[in-house]
Amino acid sequence: MVDLADVHGRALDTTRPYVAAVGGGQWGSPSPCDGWDVRALVNHVISGNFWVKPLVEGQSSADVGDRLDGDLLGDDPLAAYDASAAEAAAAFRGPGAMDAPVAVSYGPVPGSVYCGHRFIDVLIHGWDLARATGQDATLPSDLVEACFEVVAPQQALLEGSGEFGTVQSVPAGADRQTQLLAILGRQA
Repeated sequence: MVDLADVHGRALDTTRPYVAAVGGGQWGSPSPCDGWDVRALVNHVISGNFWVKPLVEGQSSADVGDRLDGDLLGDDPLAAYDASAAEAAAAFRGPGAMDAPVAVSYGPVPGSVYCGHRFIDVLIHGWDLARATGQDATLPSDLVEACFEVVAPQQALLEGSGEFGTVQSVPAGADRQTQLLAILGRQA
């Protein structure tokens, strides 16, 4: 079984250089995510990171309210990313975080399920960001394999969520990253 808090933290670390390398003129560039430019994509990841602590601590969406709505990048997107990543990683590494019930939009789930979903989100959106900005989008192979471990038992749920796009076909002999991306609606 994969150590979810560890791979989540490593996915945050993997995505950080992609955020750091976004050029000033790239923030309005389209991303692989329908309807999102690069700024909206990074804002989504940062917002998701900032949701972790209150939810893991037992707050509901109503408790959080609209304080995490809107543009969270400000004038220094990397600093916003760093703050959000540190907070999310610490929350999932906290005592009891993996077992605590978390009131996410899809029902109360154990913290481990939520952490797995955040891991997928951060890792795959890191790939999206790399693609959108012309960076090397090769993900660490061990994180790709860990992501498969998280995705496989809940693939039907993830497909039905509408969050990842339609499963894509892959050529015979495709590498594991290409296979993972296809399951999550992306073409490498």
